Amino acid sequence: MKIRPTDIFVNSYPRSGSTWTRELVWIVANDWNFAKSESIPLVARFMFLEFPTLVHPSMKENIMAETQDQSKVKLLDVITYPGTKRLEEAESPRFVYSHLPLSLLPPSFLVTAKVVYVARDPRDVAVSFYHMNRLHRLLGYDGDFKTFWNLFVSSSIYWTPYFDNIKEAWEMRHHPNMLFFFYEDMTKDLPTVIRQVASFLNKPYNEEQVQRLCEHLSIDSFRKNKSVNYDVMDELGLLVKGEQPYIRKGKVGGWRDYFDEEMTQQAEQWIADNLRDSDLRFPQMQ
Repeated sequence: MKIRPTDIFVNSYPRSGSTWTRELVWIVANDWNFAKSESIPLVARFMFLEFPTLVHPSMKENIMAETQDQSKVKLLDVITYPGTKRLEEAESPRFVYSHLPLSLLPPSFLVTAKVVYVARDPRDVAVSFYHMNRLHRLLGYDGDFKTFWNLFVSSSIYWTPYFDNIKEAWEMRHHPNMLFFFYEDMTKDLPTVIRQVASFLNKPYNEEQVQRLCEHLSIDSFRKNKSVNYDVMDELGLLVKGEQPYIRKGKVGGWRDYFDEEMTQQAEQWIADNLRDSDLRFPQMQ
């Protein structure tokens, strides 16, 4: 897979704010084109590098047999087409995202392309990822949260170990082609993050555009925006009925509603053990 200088990557561990970040990055990089962002699903605008590996051919065949809507068939073909081939054939600038750690991406990845990395408190990540695993048919988890949490901290679930992923990016945060920020930064001061992204991508902006993007990225707007709220995935039959929606609360510290005392202490020790050799600190833990 050849990386191009015009490529823009969004990288993160799942459920760390990558959907929010991708929409922000795409709109800024495309000269604040809000109308176009709302007319094309985000899954078509941003290539999910490893997504096709999650789709078993039989599931794809079943879904395609269930619908006569050719636009849905075409979209399913697009998002399940092998990521590396889709990249090779795509015109520049290419927008790509991945949950893989930097060490599993091409060596020229950071040297050549622009990379935006977003990180989030692992306890909130675990809660959000739990709901996504229950919602998405491709992931198919039907257990309780405590069981999921134990799978998460023991690195027995997709894309783990969590801390290896985030610490690799943290160590490269000063690279000129890397912009690293926290989900908690976005919830606390979104205008500042938008300005940082615009400067990083060398895109001019004014405060009216920044304010409009803040409104566009609000949780309420996201829930109503079919381009980003995964309604298209529901229409394709990829989501489990009755589960919490893809765009949930966007809440910082929501993990407290799920953790008992034992899990809270376990999490504190797990985080301390994994950060012992790093100066990485999450905003809400300082």
